[in-house]
Amino acid sequence: MGMESSAESPQPVRVVMQAVGGWIGRLGKIWVEGQVAEMNRRGGTVFMTLRDPVANVSARVVCPARVLEAVAPVPEAGARVVVHAKPDFYVARGTFSLLALEVRHVGLGELLARLEQLRATLAAEGLFSEARKRPLPFLPGTVGLICGRQSAAERDVLENGRRRWPAVRFEVREVAVQGDRAVGEVMNALKELDAHPDVDVIIIARGGGSLEDLLPFSDEALVRAVSATRTPVVSAIGHEQDSPLLDLVADVRASTPTDAAKKTVPDVGEQLQLIRQLRDRGRRVLRGGIDRERAWLAGMRSRPVLASPLREIDRLTEQVTGLRDRARRCMGAALDRAGDNLTHTRARLHALSPATTLARGYAIVQRADGAVVRSAGDVAEGDPLRVRFTEDSIRVTVDAVGLPGAPAGGPPDGGPASAGADSDRAASDDRATPDRPTPDGPAAGGPAPEAS
Repeated sequence: MGMESSAESPQPVRVVMQAVGGWIGRLGKIWVEGQVAEMNRRGGTVFMTLRDPVANVSARVVCPARVLEAVAPVPEAGARVVVHAKPDFYVARGTFSLLALEVRHVGLGELLARLEQLRATLAAEGLFSEARKRPLPFLPGTVGLICGRQSAAERDVLENGRRRWPAVRFEVREVAVQGDRAVGEVMNALKELDAHPDVDVIIIARGGGSLEDLLPFSDEALVRAVSATRTPVVSAIGHEQDSPLLDLVADVRASTPTDAAKKTVPDVGEQLQLIRQLRDRGRRVLRGGIDRERAWLAGMRSRPVLASPLREIDRLTEQVTGLRDRARRCMGAALDRAGDNLTHTRARLHALSPATTLARGYAIVQRADGAVVRSAGDVAEGDPLRVRFTEDSIRVTVDAVGLPGAPAGGPPDGGPASAGADSDRAASDDRATPDRPTPDGPAAGGPAPEAS
């Protein structure tokens, strides 16, 4: 529908912009294909510049963030996409844009989307977890190699591996590395090498190629087969920029087949150099330890006790002699003091002994039960008594008991106290000795008592 205007009656800008906006609004929703040239995110909205891949024409696309995040993988600059959008014209500025309702990858983009979805599924199952990855053996005896027939990848792995360690052995399985037969042949070779008793590590190698060429190494069945192997697996598919799903599930990822050989087989030259370094280090440590022990031994030998051992023996001998003489002097002094004390004690015992008192002319009068008679009141007439002297004793009978102060009557000749008195010599066992002391008590002084 045209708009009437002339030089004499022009249309205002607002009317023209409103008319253009109305025309654009009547276009409805359309599908647009192009390449993402620029992408900026502001809050919840993403602003993209969609460029025609042939002509130098571009359009501004306004896309809600939720619409873009629903695409797997999320498009980036350079990606070719198909956008389901509604044309929009901003009247105030006179700018045209597309309001995106849905975004899809074009061709290859759809393939990448499927791979991204598979990657997310396998990652959720834990197949790509670092905890599942196994370390490679330090020095593998036999390396399993899965590669293309007469391929450069096979040559790179074999040459670099044997150059690094000439004794290493390879079990090579040549398979199809692209096309419909690739997945099946690679899985069969993987199963065979995993069951081989001598294979310590398996390398899956292929040179670079397009995404379609490398697609078999992102196959779900192959990825799950690699995760189930008992033997560590090294992935060397394509070049550094290539990243099939096999790289994520393998225990070690190598950027190229040559890198796989370097990561799998140690360099004999490097190992020999390491051995030499360790040997030299061990020698230095051992030499340092010996030097320290020698210095310690020299210090010990320089001590007086070891430099002149006889001098130390002489010093200790003099010390022992001095201690012995001192002990003898102390022992002699102690014995002298003990002898003096014994002499004094013996003299005191002799002075206090009843036998000494008896030797001075005193006697001890005892009753028949052995009790000492201390006064006349202790006896009665007719009591038998025993009078003990120094070396003997006599037995007497009390005829009369005198009163205190009255002279005791008796024979004028001072004879025996009674005609019936017995005189018996006490046996030697009746003598007073220190082991058998006589009873204490006052001794009757003077001659033996007479019985009146």
